[in-house]
Amino acid sequence: LTVLNAGRRYLKAEDLSGKVFVTSGLGGMSGAQAKAAVIAGCVGIIAEVDEAALLKRHKQGWLMEISDNLDHCIARLREARKNKIALSLGYHGNVVDLWERLVHELDTTGELLVDLGSDQTSCHNPFNGGYYPVQLGFEEGKQLLSSNPGKFRTLVQESLKRHVAAINKLADKGMFFWDYGNAFLLEAQRAGADVAKKGANKTEFRYPSYVQHIMG
Repeated sequence: LTVLNAGRRYLKAEDLSGKVFVTSGLGGMSGAQAKAAVIAGCVGIIAEVDEAALLKRHKQGWLMEISDNLDHCIARLREARKNKIALSLGYHGNVVDLWERLVHELDTTGELLVDLGSDQTSCHNPFNGGYYPVQLGFEEGKQLLSSNPGKFRTLVQESLKRHVAAINKLADKGMFFWDYGNAFLLEAQRAGADVAKKGANKTEFRYPSYVQHIMG
């Protein structure tokens, strides 16, 4: 319902076939995003750093395909988008890499490959394993979290700034991004990322919340 309503409200589209939804997280609650994309009939690319979570969703049948190769992900995205095929593709990697690759595609080809975007990393708990920084692999991140939590925190905040910078570039070209109630925008703001709503007070963000703006 969230994906469908986001399409209705922000894309003015009842039919999401050929539309692309990019997000992250395939854990306990976020795992449903893959299934939602296919039910909605769109192309869903969902990033996840933890291979165990990817394999679990794939085994369940909620995730149709898995890849750790961004070139392959972009190729499949283009193919499914062109042919209006419903697809849930799990990218085994950091979502920041995925967002930055989509910016690169925009910069080099002029093509905006994503229509809808969100995030379901556990940003309510970003410094204790809920969000892994793009600068490190998953296992490296776990080791640093254990050995030097202060450094881990710094890398998470740097990663959040990169994360938002990529989203902002795509949103400026017409992608619609929303907050999924996981404190992503709040933690990004605390990290110094550009998420403030221009001309509004400090508690307002440039992107909507799914509760008030989409489901409401």
